[in-house]
Amino acid sequence: MTELTEPATSAEPSTATYVFAVCRATDAPALATARGHGDGGEVRALPAGTLAAVVQEVPTAAHDEEALRRRLSERTELERYARAHHEVVAAVCEAVTAVPLPLATLYRGEERARRALAEREARFHRILDRVEGCAEWGVKVWALARPSAPGGPEPATGGDDESPAGSSGRAYLERLRGRQRAREARQHAAWTAAERVDAALRPLAVASRRLRAQGQDPAQGGSGNQLLNAAYLVRRDGAAALATALRALNDAPDTGDQVRIEVTGPWAPYSFADGTDAADETHTEAPDGAG
Repeated sequence: MTELTEPATSAEPSTATYVFAVCRATDAPALATARGHGDGGEVRALPAGTLAAVVQEVPTAAHDEEALRRRLSERTELERYARAHHEVVAAVCEAVTAVPLPLATLYRGEERARRALAEREARFHRILDRVEGCAEWGVKVWALARPSAPGGPEPATGGDDESPAGSSGRAYLERLRGRQRAREARQHAAWTAAERVDAALRPLAVASRRLRAQGQDPAQGGSGNQLLNAAYLVRRDGAAALATALRALNDAPDTGDQVRIEVTGPWAPYSFADGTDAADETHTEAPDGAG
């Protein structure tokens, strides 16, 4: 559900207008092959002044707040719902410049959808100007998992500083301090490498966003923390330069030996659809598979 969804009324219409994306009216694409949600009608363009919304009529009872809360709390249903949304958004953004809207953006009828777009007309045009000719690339940077050091000897018990036991205890504590220093050095090197990745990619992007970190690396069996989760809005003719920069980063020992870089894209510009200009603002994750 999103901020654009209106509160319920006493007389609910039987269908709601689901909005996937917004484009310029002059760019409204043909959508004959778009399927959308399986329980909905035809996916089509809805004119709204100088804009057009890509919409589908869906049963209100299956898409109201209570029904969506139930459906989207189940992982399988959430994935299916998000996939249906993303497939339409991806098709639209592949054909024309468009602003993808969040999952489950619903209105109680076409006229309310038109009014909502009209109220945000200038804002949508600013975003369309910004994302035109661009695609979103997601970059995740993970610290490489390090093998655990073999267990050292147990600290000695008893004895004073001049006794063999005391000397053994001092050596054990020094080994512990050495391991801690080495661990901190590895962590610092990994963070520095992640920042190096971001610093290298930002100049190649029209805009960039830091997204919420996602925990540990599933590719390493849950080892290795995520150090960077970012989205970059890159001109389509800049994709080759982005790929070259990423190869150089992977090949550089001070980066490639410290972190694993995961790249996804190109995607519809989900992370840049709110019109915010701040480059480092934390932004919510896009639907499954994006960003």
